[in-house]
Amino acid sequence: MNMEYPLSNRPSPAPLRVLEVLEPSGGGSGRHFIDLCRGMHLRGHHVEAVYSPVRAEESFVRELKTVGLPAVHAVEMKRAPGPSDVPAFLALRRIMRHHGPFDIVHGHSSKAGALTRLRLPGRHVPRIYTPHAFRTLDPTLGRGGRLIYGAIEWGLAWFYTDHLICVSDDELCHAQSLHMPDERMSVIVNGVAPPSPDMAATIRASFGIAPDAFVYGFIGRLTAQKAPERLLAAFRHVAGSVKNSHLVMVGAGEIEGSLRQAISESGLQNRLHLTSAFTGPQAGPAFDVLVMPSRYEAMSYVMLEGAAAGKPIIATDIGGARTVIENGRNGFIVQNTDDVSELAKTMVAAAEPETFGKLTATARMLKDRFTLDVMLDSTEMLYWKLAERRRVRATV
Repeated sequence: MNMEYPLSNRPSPAPLRVLEVLEPSGGGSGRHFIDLCRGMHLRGHHVEAVYSPVRAEESFVRELKTVGLPAVHAVEMKRAPGPSDVPAFLALRRIMRHHGPFDIVHGHSSKAGALTRLRLPGRHVPRIYTPHAFRTLDPTLGRGGRLIYGAIEWGLAWFYTDHLICVSDDELCHAQSLHMPDERMSVIVNGVAPPSPDMAATIRASFGIAPDAFVYGFIGRLTAQKAPERLLAAFRHVAGSVKNSHLVMVGAGEIEGSLRQAISESGLQNRLHLTSAFTGPQAGPAFDVLVMPSRYEAMSYVMLEGAAAGKPIIATDIGGARTVIENGRNGFIVQNTDDVSELAKTMVAAAEPETFGKLTATARMLKDRFTLDVMLDSTEMLYWKLAERRRVRATV
């Protein structure tokens, strides 16, 4: 269900004190986090942010600190459960106690979501949780892992969560399959500002790519979830068919070393480019086609940014793909598998001049569907609604 409020029934737009908490500190969830912090700050709310330096991208930390928030806190949080969760939990409680009171506490990602929601019974500040892809969506997670993580998410959703935000209908369906409380969930699709094309020529020139070359692009963390190795394997097949083609991969992560080794052994070093020197919004306009070979997503910011740039998108059948991509019109959805033959064939087909022209024309026509203001409006309405409900209960 989408979060909509008739204007006459909207809560009073009083400024709120909001604590936003994130563990991954980068990638799409980092993009959402900064956009949300900045947007709420510019709308007059008191917003404080907590991020984890453990997996933080340097560009994320730099941008977060330039937003101008009253306070930005660093708390070490690790993705995997372990003893380090105890000091992280206590650090978050100190921030809530010494910098509060807050009207809303909003946890992003599974670890921050769990640490911010756990609490003693009784009256409390409303807790909101945005998973940014449930851990149980990971197809590499075994049956035992899905049962364990699913049980944790179920318990937290029923007993500790005031509202759960899903970022796509696919993610909502997954939450419903885990039997989470439907009346406390809604869909708020991520929103993006249209990216500027100013850096496109500069990015191509920095790699020695000719203006008339055909560029496939990848943006994302270099992790098993994003499956960049699938794209490298597919491009080896594509390179022979699309002669004037290049692949530009923008990102950093734990499998960067193996990817660089694969590039050095490919024989295509002059056509394969891996960098973390640019942001996604900077790099997107330099691509002809955005390729997303991910194993799982909820609603990728990269996909939305590609759509906002008016770029055709080729993606595996992941969460959000069918929300953004009209298969065969502004891109293609391919089977989610490690067999890259279909992906490679689709990449070749998308580069054919007639097909590429039609895809691009439709992508440009549809590029304004997912705006940042719509996402901020819906989130702000939810914040006001939960904060007002708490105030009413406090006076009873």
